[in-house]
Amino acid sequence: MVALTEQGQERAADPMVPAPWKVLSRTEEIPGTVTIEVAPGDNATTAFEPGQFNMLYAFGVGEVPVSISGRSEAGNQLHTIRRVGAVTTALTTLQPGESLGVRGPFGTSWPVMDAEGSDIIVVAGGIGLAPVRPVLCEVLTNRERFDRLYLLYGARSPDVILFQNEVQTWRRRFDTDVLVSVDAATREWRGDVGTVTQLIDRVVIHPENAHAFVCGPEIMIRFVAIELVNRGLDPDHIYVSLERSMKCGIGMCGHCQLGPYLLCRDGAVVPYSAVRDLLGIREA
Repeated sequence: MVALTEQGQERAADPMVPAPWKVLSRTEEIPGTVTIEVAPGDNATTAFEPGQFNMLYAFGVGEVPVSISGRSEAGNQLHTIRRVGAVTTALTTLQPGESLGVRGPFGTSWPVMDAEGSDIIVVAGGIGLAPVRPVLCEVLTNRERFDRLYLLYGARSPDVILFQNEVQTWRRRFDTDVLVSVDAATREWRGDVGTVTQLIDRVVIHPENAHAFVCGPEIMIRFVAIELVNRGLDPDHIYVSLERSMKCGIGMCGHCQLGPYLLCRDGAVVPYSAVRDLLGIREA
Protein backbone atom coordinates (compact mmCIF):
# COMPACT_ATOMS: atom_id res chain seq x y z
CA MET A 1 0.00 0.00 0.00
CA VAL A 2 1.46 3.39 -0.96
CA ALA A 3 0.49 6.87 0.22
CA LEU A 4 1.53 10.32 -1.06
CA THR A 5 3.07 13.10 1.00
CA GLU A 6 1.90 16.67 0.50
CA GLN A 7 4.89 17.13 -1.79
CA GLY A 8 3.67 14.26 -3.94
CA GLN A 9 6.49 11.92 -2.99
CA GLU A 10 5.63 8.28 -2.42
CA ARG A 11 6.10 6.78 1.00
CA ALA A 12 5.19 3.41 2.45
CA ALA A 13 1.86 3.63 4.26
CA ASP A 14 1.86 2.81 7.96
CA PRO A 15 0.60 -0.80 8.21
CA MET A 16 -1.10 0.13 11.50
CA VAL A 17 -3.25 2.86 9.92
CA PRO A 18 -6.53 1.63 8.36
CA ALA A 19 -7.33 2.88 4.87
CA PRO A 20 -10.94 3.90 4.18
CA TRP A 21 -12.80 1.39 2.01
CA LYS A 22 -16.45 1.43 0.94
CA VAL A 23 -19.07 -1.29 1.19
CA LEU A 24 -20.52 -1.98 -2.25
CA SER A 25 -22.90 -4.82 -1.42
CA ARG A 26 -24.11 -6.86 1.53
CA THR A 27 -25.44 -10.43 1.47
CA GLU A 28 -27.00 -12.25 4.42
CA GLU A 29 -25.58 -15.76 3.99
CA ILE A 30 -27.13 -17.46 7.02
CA PRO A 31 -28.52 -16.03 10.26
CA GLY A 32 -25.76 -13.99 11.88
CA THR A 33 -23.30 -14.28 8.98
CA VAL A 34 -22.91 -11.64 6.28
CA THR A 35 -20.70 -11.26 3.21
CA ILE A 36 -19.69 -7.71 2.31
CA GLU A 37 -18.11 -6.63 -0.94
CA VAL A 38 -15.59 -3.84 -0.33
CA ALA A 39 -13.44 -1.61 -2.51
CA PRO A 40 -10.78 1.00 -1.71
CA GLY A 41 -11.69 4.63 -1.89
CA ASP A 42 -8.65 5.44 -4.04
CA ASN A 43 -6.62 3.47 -6.57
CA ALA A 44 -5.17 1.10 -3.97
CA THR A 45 -4.73 -2.49 -5.05
CA THR A 46 -7.32 -5.13 -4.22
CA ALA A 47 -4.82 -7.95 -4.83
CA PHE A 48 -4.57 -10.80 -2.32
CA GLU A 49 -3.52 -14.43 -2.16
CA PRO A 50 -5.96 -17.21 -1.18
CA GLY A 51 -5.85 -17.61 2.59
CA GLN A 52 -4.74 -14.08 3.48
CA PHE A 53 -6.72 -11.86 5.83
CA ASN A 54 -7.41 -8.19 6.44
CA MET A 55 -7.83 -6.28 9.66
CA LEU A 56 -11.27 -4.68 9.36
CA TYR A 57 -12.01 -1.59 11.44
CA ALA A 58 -15.52 -0.49 12.37
CA PHE A 59 -15.07 3.21 13.01
CA GLY A 60 -15.57 4.08 16.65
CA VAL A 61 -15.95 0.44 17.69
CA GLY A 62 -12.80 -1.56 17.01
CA GLU A 63 -10.91 -3.91 14.72
CA VAL A 64 -10.91 -7.64 13.99
CA PRO A 65 -9.07 -9.98 11.61
CA VAL A 66 -11.26 -11.39 8.84
CA SER A 67 -10.18 -13.77 6.09
CA ILE A 68 -10.76 -12.69 2.51
CA SER A 69 -13.42 -15.08 1.28
CA GLY A 70 -13.03 -14.36 -2.43
CA ARG A 71 -13.43 -11.84 -5.18
CA SER A 72 -16.63 -10.44 -6.65
CA GLU A 73 -17.39 -10.48 -10.37
CA ALA A 74 -16.26 -6.85 -10.43
CA GLY A 75 -12.91 -7.82 -8.90
CA ASN A 76 -13.53 -6.45 -5.41
CA GLN A 77 -12.69 -8.24 -2.18
CA LEU A 78 -15.30 -10.24 -0.28
CA HIS A 79 -15.31 -10.74 3.48
CA THR A 80 -17.65 -13.20 5.17
CA ILE A 81 -18.20 -12.18 8.80
CA ARG A 82 -19.97 -13.98 11.62
CA ARG A 83 -21.63 -11.75 14.23
CA VAL A 84 -20.09 -12.67 17.60
CA GLY A 85 -19.25 -9.38 19.33
CA ALA A 86 -19.43 -5.60 19.18
CA VAL A 87 -17.02 -5.17 16.26
CA THR A 88 -18.42 -7.94 14.08
CA THR A 89 -21.94 -6.72 14.85
CA ALA A 90 -20.97 -3.27 13.60
CA LEU A 91 -19.33 -4.72 10.48
CA THR A 92 -22.24 -7.00 9.62
CA THR A 93 -24.73 -4.15 9.87
CA LEU A 94 -22.84 -1.91 7.43
CA GLN A 95 -24.91 -1.02 4.38
CA PRO A 96 -23.82 -0.32 0.78
CA GLY A 97 -22.28 3.15 0.60
CA GLU A 98 -20.98 3.08 4.17
CA SER A 99 -17.29 2.95 5.03
CA LEU A 100 -14.94 0.83 7.09
CA GLY A 101 -11.19 0.77 7.70
CA VAL A 102 -8.98 -1.86 6.10
CA ARG A 103 -5.40 -2.91 6.84
CA GLY A 104 -3.77 -5.65 4.82
CA PRO A 105 -3.72 -8.10 3.27
CA PHE A 106 -1.62 -9.92 5.83
CA GLY A 107 -0.39 -13.44 6.44
CA THR A 108 0.59 -16.49 4.47
CA SER A 109 -1.51 -18.09 1.75
CA TRP A 110 -2.77 -21.51 0.72
CA PRO A 111 -0.09 -22.92 -1.64
CA VAL A 112 -2.64 -23.90 -4.26
CA MET A 113 -0.47 -23.71 -7.34
CA ASP A 114 2.26 -25.75 -5.61
CA ALA A 115 -0.27 -28.59 -5.65
CA GLU A 116 -0.72 -28.62 -9.43
CA GLY A 117 -1.13 -32.14 -10.77
CA SER A 118 -2.33 -33.42 -7.38
CA ASP A 119 -5.63 -34.44 -5.85
CA ILE A 120 -7.01 -31.57 -3.77
CA ILE A 121 -8.84 -32.32 -0.52
CA VAL A 122 -10.55 -29.31 1.07
CA VAL A 123 -12.00 -29.87 4.54
CA ALA A 124 -14.00 -27.14 6.26
CA GLY A 125 -16.20 -26.75 9.28
CA GLY A 126 -18.81 -24.03 9.80
CA ILE A 127 -17.56 -20.53 8.99
CA GLY A 128 -14.23 -22.19 8.07
CA LEU A 129 -15.60 -22.62 4.56
CA ALA A 130 -15.03 -18.89 3.97
CA PRO A 131 -11.19 -18.90 4.21
CA VAL A 132 -10.91 -21.98 1.93
CA ARG A 133 -13.45 -20.72 -0.61
CA PRO A 134 -10.63 -18.99 -2.59
CA VAL A 135 -8.89 -22.39 -2.86
CA LEU A 136 -11.99 -23.89 -4.47
CA CYS A 137 -12.35 -20.90 -6.81
CA GLU A 138 -8.69 -21.12 -7.81
CA VAL A 139 -8.84 -24.84 -8.52
CA LEU A 140 -12.14 -24.62 -10.41
CA THR A 141 -10.83 -21.71 -12.50
CA ASN A 142 -7.79 -23.81 -13.43
CA ARG A 143 -9.50 -27.19 -13.27
CA GLU A 144 -7.31 -28.84 -15.94
CA ARG A 145 -4.21 -28.33 -13.79
CA PHE A 146 -5.41 -30.56 -10.95
CA ASP A 147 -6.60 -34.12 -10.52
CA ARG A 148 -9.57 -34.97 -8.31
CA LEU A 149 -11.15 -32.26 -6.18
CA TYR A 150 -12.92 -33.08 -2.93
CA LEU A 151 -14.81 -30.74 -0.62
CA LEU A 152 -15.74 -32.18 2.77
CA TYR A 153 -17.85 -29.73 4.72
CA GLY A 154 -19.47 -29.96 8.12
CA ALA A 155 -22.10 -27.66 9.65
CA ARG A 156 -24.12 -27.69 12.84
CA SER A 157 -27.44 -28.02 10.99
CA PRO A 158 -28.79 -27.68 7.44
CA ASP A 159 -29.94 -24.09 7.98
CA VAL A 160 -26.39 -22.87 8.73
CA ILE A 161 -24.65 -24.36 5.69
CA LEU A 162 -22.58 -21.48 4.37
CA PHE A 163 -22.73 -20.42 0.69
CA GLN A 164 -25.65 -22.77 0.13
CA ASN A 165 -26.18 -21.87 -3.53
CA GLU A 166 -22.50 -22.30 -4.34
CA VAL A 167 -22.29 -25.59 -2.48
CA GLN A 168 -25.21 -26.87 -4.57
CA THR A 169 -23.52 -25.65 -7.75
CA TRP A 170 -20.28 -27.41 -6.80
CA ARG A 171 -22.19 -30.62 -6.04
CA ARG A 172 -23.66 -30.64 -9.54
CA ARG A 173 -20.26 -30.56 -11.21
CA PHE A 174 -18.99 -33.84 -12.64
CA ASP A 175 -15.37 -32.97 -11.85
CA THR A 176 -15.88 -32.25 -8.14
CA ASP A 177 -16.88 -34.47 -5.22
CA VAL A 178 -18.77 -32.58 -2.51
CA LEU A 179 -19.75 -34.26 0.76
CA VAL A 180 -21.70 -32.34 3.40
CA SER A 181 -22.49 -33.52 6.92
CA VAL A 182 -24.46 -31.89 9.74
CA ASP A 183 -24.36 -32.44 13.48
CA ALA A 184 -28.13 -32.20 13.89
CA ALA A 185 -30.44 -33.09 11.01
CA THR A 186 -33.89 -31.79 10.26
CA ARG A 187 -36.71 -34.00 9.00
CA GLU A 188 -36.07 -32.77 5.45
CA TRP A 189 -32.30 -33.40 5.50
CA ARG A 190 -31.23 -36.26 3.22
CA GLY A 191 -27.46 -35.96 3.65
CA ASP A 192 -24.90 -37.28 6.11
CA VAL A 193 -25.15 -36.78 9.85
CA GLY A 194 -22.06 -36.69 12.04
CA THR A 195 -18.66 -35.03 12.18
CA VAL A 196 -16.84 -33.95 9.07
CA THR A 197 -14.02 -36.32 10.05
CA GLN A 198 -16.29 -39.27 9.21
CA LEU A 199 -16.49 -38.10 5.60
CA ILE A 200 -12.79 -38.82 5.08
CA ASP A 201 -13.61 -42.54 4.91
CA ARG A 202 -15.64 -41.79 1.76
CA VAL A 203 -12.66 -40.25 -0.07
CA VAL A 204 -10.32 -42.24 -2.30
CA ILE A 205 -6.97 -40.87 -1.18
CA HIS A 206 -3.77 -41.42 -3.13
CA PRO A 207 -1.40 -40.15 -0.42
CA GLU A 208 1.59 -39.85 -2.73
CA ASN A 209 -0.37 -37.46 -4.94
CA ALA A 210 -2.62 -35.39 -2.64
CA HIS A 211 -2.66 -32.05 -0.86
CA ALA A 212 -5.17 -31.12 1.86
CA PHE A 213 -6.37 -27.68 2.95
CA VAL A 214 -8.18 -27.61 6.30
CA CYS A 215 -10.02 -24.81 8.12
CA GLY A 216 -12.54 -24.75 10.93
CA PRO A 217 -12.66 -25.01 14.71
CA GLU A 218 -9.24 -25.93 16.03
CA ILE A 219 -10.39 -29.22 17.55
CA MET A 220 -11.82 -30.19 14.15
CA ILE A 221 -8.54 -29.30 12.47
CA ARG A 222 -6.65 -31.52 14.89
CA PHE A 223 -8.77 -34.61 14.32
CA VAL A 224 -9.03 -34.10 10.55
CA ALA A 225 -5.27 -33.77 10.24
CA ILE A 226 -4.68 -36.86 12.39
CA GLU A 227 -7.09 -38.87 10.23
CA LEU A 228 -5.46 -37.68 7.01
CA VAL A 229 -2.03 -38.67 8.34
CA ASN A 230 -3.45 -42.05 9.32
CA ARG A 231 -4.60 -42.40 5.72
CA GLY A 232 -1.01 -41.90 4.60
CA LEU A 233 -0.98 -38.21 3.71
CA ASP A 234 2.35 -36.45 4.20
CA PRO A 235 2.05 -33.89 7.06
CA ASP A 236 4.00 -31.47 4.84
CA HIS A 237 1.13 -31.68 2.32
CA ILE A 238 -1.57 -30.87 4.88
CA TYR A 239 -2.13 -27.13 5.35
CA VAL A 240 -4.22 -25.70 8.17
CA SER A 241 -5.47 -22.20 8.93
CA LEU A 242 -5.07 -21.11 12.55
CA GLU A 243 -6.36 -17.81 13.93
CA ARG A 244 -5.59 -17.50 17.63
CA SER A 245 -6.36 -14.10 19.15
CA MET A 246 -4.93 -11.91 16.40
CA LYS A 247 -4.79 -8.23 17.35
CA CYS A 248 -2.21 -6.26 15.33
CA GLY A 249 -1.84 -8.26 12.11
CA ILE A 250 1.90 -7.61 11.76
CA GLY A 251 3.55 -9.67 14.51
CA MET A 252 4.09 -6.85 17.00
CA CYS A 253 1.73 -7.48 19.92
CA GLY A 254 2.31 -11.19 20.51
CA HIS A 255 -1.35 -12.05 21.20
CA CYS A 256 -1.43 -14.75 18.51
CA GLN A 257 1.71 -16.59 19.60
CA LEU A 258 1.68 -20.37 19.16
CA GLY A 259 5.02 -21.78 20.30
CA PRO A 260 7.68 -20.05 18.16
CA TYR A 261 5.11 -18.71 15.69
CA LEU A 262 3.18 -15.46 15.53
CA LEU A 263 0.20 -16.59 13.52
CA CYS A 264 -0.66 -13.20 12.02
CA ARG A 265 2.83 -13.10 10.52
CA ASP A 266 3.85 -16.77 10.17
CA GLY A 267 0.26 -17.92 9.41
CA ALA A 268 -2.60 -18.06 9.42
CA VAL A 269 -1.92 -20.84 6.86
CA VAL A 270 0.82 -23.21 8.05
CA PRO A 271 1.89 -26.77 7.22
CA TYR A 272 0.47 -29.23 9.71
CA SER A 273 3.97 -30.68 10.14
CA ALA A 274 5.09 -27.38 11.71
CA VAL A 275 2.35 -27.24 14.34
CA ARG A 276 1.19 -30.80 14.97
CA ASP A 277 2.94 -30.92 18.38
CA LEU A 278 1.56 -27.50 19.36
CA LEU A 279 -2.11 -27.97 18.58
CA GLY A 280 -2.71 -29.89 21.79
CA ILE A 281 -1.76 -26.84 23.85
CA ARG A 282 -4.80 -24.99 25.14
CA GLU A 283 -5.21 -21.30 24.40
CA ALA A 284 -4.73 -18.89 27.31
